[in-house]
Amino acid sequence: MPSALPSGEPVPGDGELPADALAGLGDRPFGVYLHVPFCSVRCGYCDFNTYTASELAGHGGLVTQASYAATAAVEVRLARGVLGPSVPPVSTVFFGGGTPTLLPAGDLAGLLAVVDEELGLADGAEVTTEANPDSVDPDSLARLREAGFTRVSFGMQSAVPHVLATLDRTHDPDRVAQAVTWAREAGFDEVSLDLIYGTPGESLADWETSLRAALASSPDHVSAYALIVEDGTALARAVRRGEVSAPDDDDMADKYLLADELLTGAGLGWYELSNWARRPASRCRHNDLYWTGADWWGVGPGAHSHVGGVRWWNVKHPAAYAQRLNAGVSPGAGRELLDDETRRVERVLLESRLGGGLATEVLEEPGRASLPNLVVEGLVEDRTDRVVLTLRGRLLADAVVRRLLV
Repeated sequence: MPSALPSGEPVPGDGELPADALAGLGDRPFGVYLHVPFCSVRCGYCDFNTYTASELAGHGGLVTQASYAATAAVEVRLARGVLGPSVPPVSTVFFGGGTPTLLPAGDLAGLLAVVDEELGLADGAEVTTEANPDSVDPDSLARLREAGFTRVSFGMQSAVPHVLATLDRTHDPDRVAQAVTWAREAGFDEVSLDLIYGTPGESLADWETSLRAALASSPDHVSAYALIVEDGTALARAVRRGEVSAPDDDDMADKYLLADELLTGAGLGWYELSNWARRPASRCRHNDLYWTGADWWGVGPGAHSHVGGVRWWNVKHPAAYAQRLNAGVSPGAGRELLDDETRRVERVLLESRLGGGLATEVLEEPGRASLPNLVVEGLVEDRTDRVVLTLRGRLLADAVVRRLLV
């Protein structure tokens, strides 16, 4: 089952935020994340807060795909009341999951319209939906583009059938190229593909096959994530029973290096540890909000939000989420007020992963003192103003961060 939510202080019933958290609204970009918790199949590696139809049966009709958009819209309206008149225009909207495109395109379009009506979309706002290749067709993609979606991110994961089977992915590998073609025909200028490497049984040749298949579709953006065996998942249980091998660090490193070589060679530049974009405009601006400590409101069960140093998270189960909103109560389950040191540490953790690097002024003296040795070891570039990882440093990013935070 999905991982548990963190502990924290209670969220007020009306969702009210401290005045000092609201005071800086508009000083930073503001985004909206909309979580759609439905999947047709639970993938064995996934610990996201998602549910199949059978897992949601028996909740008195509170949780259905047909009713979900209307329920989520209630939280968008709650956000408008909490944020008040100083809320800036929404610069990015991201529909994630789960599989957002299991909802009808009209429901997704309607939710986007509610965001615009209640909060207001900025000119040139980035609007992304995640999608499985087998959950879209030409008509649904055309309707999303017409509604204002600007970007689609397809969960390709692999082009190799036995790897997809191990991951419990059900789409035909050939469907990916077809879905990308449909997205282009619908008018999407920004198409991203998500890949996973390190699946048990995946060879280096398998991974190269997946990378070359992804590049054959000429995506604008590629995310390549190392498989993590999360506690509580079916994959973790299989590893524990010895049925499959745990990912190997050396194998993971070889696959990362191959990804960077092929993606860079195809004209996509890395801008975050696991993300490559064809041009600056193709970077995922919504993820930049997370990586740079900006503000966003997360709508949906289990969704996390951050505004002005206050981070909160919603109740996990869709039924509890619907019950609270139907009762006029915030779905927030808990929150934490981030002090300056916590925000500084998180800035080091996240911004050091970015291609643009981390300003050295964020480091305390012991961290700055570690930089010359990190340069000598070939882990960071020889710069005085910013900490920028080298390719070798990207492979050892966690170790670098630990030394920056001594």
